[in-house]
Amino acid sequence: MKETGVVGPAGVNKMPLLKALPCQKPRILSPAWRLAESPNCQRRHTLPASEFRCLSPEDAIGVFEIEREAFISVSGNCPLYIDEIRHFLTLCPEMSLGWFEEGSLVAFIIGSLWDQDRLTQESLTLHRPGGHTAHIHVLAVHRTFRQQGKGSILLWRYLQYLCYQSSVRRVVLMCEDFLVPFYQKCGFQTVGPCAVSVGTLSFTELQCPVQGRTFFRRNSGC
Repeated sequence: MKETGVVGPAGVNKMPLLKALPCQKPRILSPAWRLAESPNCQRRHTLPASEFRCLSPEDAIGVFEIEREAFISVSGNCPLYIDEIRHFLTLCPEMSLGWFEEGSLVAFIIGSLWDQDRLTQESLTLHRPGGHTAHIHVLAVHRTFRQQGKGSILLWRYLQYLCYQSSVRRVVLMCEDFLVPFYQKCGFQTVGPCAVSVGTLSFTELQCPVQGRTFFRRNSGC
């Protein structure tokens, strides 16, 4: 399944930093591999350094480049355009999470807080600081890193991160029907048809409680 993500239209404090654990054990080179290398050429075989951290407005262009390729090529629309990305990353950067490898963004989630039971057209552009619901606007993975389980790993880490924010009690999102099984495997439950529509596109609304819950990784390879 193509890991693109949630669909919708359209002075920052120091970002919290979440360090990632290595997703694989370092590979031990076999004797045959060592012999195949030139004796005059010493190579270092190390895994790319990974980190998970909240995004900032300076990350907006990189975010939009990934999102544009993931969504416009499929549906012709982006959940968030560049001004909307900057808006949320300025207003509520703590509701976002980016996955970086060797300093390059490979996947991200952008969210905000919401204060109603169901999503509405207003929820697509607003952040309600007093709300207890985290609304995921978009999850996207760089095309080079799709089909590797990175979308589910990032979502798992995001849910774990929200568990430590006492004000957040649940997470909601809306997606097209073909993505519903992906989110159900990640612990989300179907609420029903979403009241929000974009052009001819319709969506299903899903939710996942976070308080007092432990999330287990599923086939993450970590």
